[in-house]
Amino acid sequence: MKYLVLLEGNTEKAFIELLMDKGMFKIDADDMLDLRPHQKRQIDPVLHALIRQLPPEEKVKIIKIGDKLSDKFKIPKDIKEKIDSEEKYCTKPEFEMLIIISEGLYDEYQKVKSKKKPKVFAKENIKHNGRRYTNSQEWIKGYFDEDKITYVLNEYKKLSKHTKTEYFLKDLSR
Repeated sequence: MKYLVLLEGNTEKAFIELLMDKGMFKIDADDMLDLRPHQKRQIDPVLHALIRQLPPEEKVKIIKIGDKLSDKFKIPKDIKEKIDSEEKYCTKPEFEMLIIISEGLYDEYQKVKSKKKPKVFAKENIKHNGRRYTNSQEWIKGYFDEDKITYVLNEYKKLSKHTKTEYFLKDLSR
């Protein structure tokens, strides 16, 4: 079984790469299609070709990670039989909720959530090493250490609600 890990955006990519670098991601690079996660929302021609090149008996499990996973996922007909299953791992309403929780600002954000998106709140209220939050890979990778990762994944799972078909990032961590 190979895993096709699809990431919605820049922040998810940085976070998953960080988990991989720290040995905290449940899926090893050797088990991933193309040995890495992909910042894509759909199967593009390159991924399509990689799936078609797999041995006939090899299946692919699709892992989608992001905050907005409601878009219709399209699997080309000629590779449908290669797809074992699809799982969604959410960071609702936005990835920045992880940082808000990590900073102990969850209750404060709840007071303004009808007026501000988590990304705006984080940019206004969170600094690390003297730098305001940016959704750059550099900022994300500099912010999270193993203790923060473990704490925030556990807390997010306690505080958030998902549908039955959506999983938590905690479920992908070691």
